Amino acid sequence: MRRKQQHFKGAEVSCCVKYFLFGFNIIFWLLGAAFLAIGLWAWAEKGVLSNLSSITDLGGFDPVWLFIVVGAVMFILGFAGCIGALRENTFLLKFFSVFLGLIFFMELTAGILAFVFKDWIKDQLNFFINNNVKAYRDDIDLQNLIDFAQEYWSCCGALGPDDWDLNMYFNCTDQNPSRERCGVPFSCCVKDPAEDVINTQCGYDVRRKGEELDRQKYIYTKGCVGQFEKWLQDNLIIVAGIFVGIALLQIFGICLAQNLVSDVKGVMANW
Repeated sequence: MRRKQQHFKGAEVSCCVKYFLFGFNIIFWLLGAAFLAIGLWAWAEKGVLSNLSSITDLGGFDPVWLFIVVGAVMFILGFAGCIGALRENTFLLKFFSVFLGLIFFMELTAGILAFVFKDWIKDQLNFFINNNVKAYRDDIDLQNLIDFAQEYWSCCGALGPDDWDLNMYFNCTDQNPSRERCGVPFSCCVKDPAEDVINTQCGYDVRRKGEELDRQKYIYTKGCVGQFEKWLQDNLIIVAGIFVGIALLQIFGICLAQNLVSDVKGVMANW
C-alpha cells in the first residue's frame, strides 16, 4: 500500500513547469498578437483589406508581410502553448513542441545553407535589393525600409548608386521627364552634421557628376550588399549571440513542453 502511495505521489504534474511554460507562452502570444495587429492595421491603412487583389500588384517586398507572417506564427504557437499548459492538453503541447522544433530545424538548415552557398545568397540579395529599387515609389513602407537600410549602412543601391537607373523616376535616360532623373533618394546622401533638417532634394542630378571622386562628396558610393556583408563581419559575435540566444529559448520551450507531456502521461497512467 505504501509503495502504491509513493508511486502515485511521484507521478504528478509539476506546477513550476506548468505555470512557467504558461507564462513563457503568454508573453510569446501577446507579442504575436501585437505584430499581427500592426501588420493588419498597416494593410488597412493602405487599403489592401478592402481590395485583396492589390496584394498581387506589389512590385517589391512589402515589409508588412514580415509583421503578419511572424505575428501569425507567434500567435498560433503562443496560443497552443498557453492553452496546452493551462489545460494540460497533451495534443496542444505536442503541437507546440513539434512546430517549435520544426522552426528550429529550418533555422539551423538555413544557417548551414547560407554558409555553404554564401556566394549564391549574395547574388540573391543583390537581385532582391534591385527588385525593390524598381518598386521604390510603389509602397511607402518599402520606401521607408530602403531609406532606413541606406542610411544605416551608409550605402546606395545594391552594388552602387547606378543601380537607381532601374527605377523609372531616377534613371538617366533622355525619355525620363522626372525631376529626379539621374539622381538618387535622399537616404543616399552624405549627411552634413550642421544640418538639422533633412534635405530631401540632396540627391537631385548627383549622378550627372561623372567621376566617382566627385560623387563621394555628396552621396555614398558603396553598394548595400557589400556594406551589409561588412557589417555582418564586424558584428559577427553579436549576431551569432542573438541567434544562439533564440535557439536556446526554442530548445528550452521544447524541453518544458515535453517535460509537461511526460508528467501528464504519468498521472494518466495511474488513473
